[in-house]
Amino acid sequence: MDERPIFLVGFMGSGKTSVGRELAAKLKREFINLDDVIVDREGKSINQIFEERGEGYFRQIESDLLREVAPSKNVVIALGGGCFVSEENRRIVKQHGRSIWLDCLLEVIIDRLTGDASRPLYQNPKQMLRLLESRVSSYRQADMTVKVTYDKTPGDLADEIIRALQSSTLDVRSSTSSNA
Repeated sequence: MDERPIFLVGFMGSGKTSVGRELAAKLKREFINLDDVIVDREGKSINQIFEERGEGYFRQIESDLLREVAPSKNVVIALGGGCFVSEENRRIVKQHGRSIWLDCLLEVIIDRLTGDASRPLYQNPKQMLRLLESRVSSYRQADMTVKVTYDKTPGDLADEIIRALQSSTLDVRSSTSSNA
């Protein structure tokens, strides 16, 4: 398996962090959660950043950080739920590594997020559904899709991703081809 980064994309609550940790451990790679790095650097929660500086500011520092970490080798990187929506961010991801969409059932997401006040864009299920629907076309541009259901553990999902990577069933769309 090559050293390029593996980027996990998907909606909030889809399991990017838990699957990312499992995947990184199994592959003996470093795990980077973009949101956690932003919180550490800013010294504020994502909610506070949204409230004090706005979503635009957050998206800018998210893109800047992605540009910084994307060239890393032997890492698994969990992107924030809105990061892959940006065309520029998708270009960066495709240039440097492989993207995997954790396609999670809405019911699973709602169950996971109910009562989680730390999610700035989660207000209610109807609003969340609209947000998810607005992002799906971006998520579908990932190199691979893994279905997240109630019966799959983070370890199961990590194993599924590893099998796909090892069997070359992953259509790796990278910029290593000619620039023509």
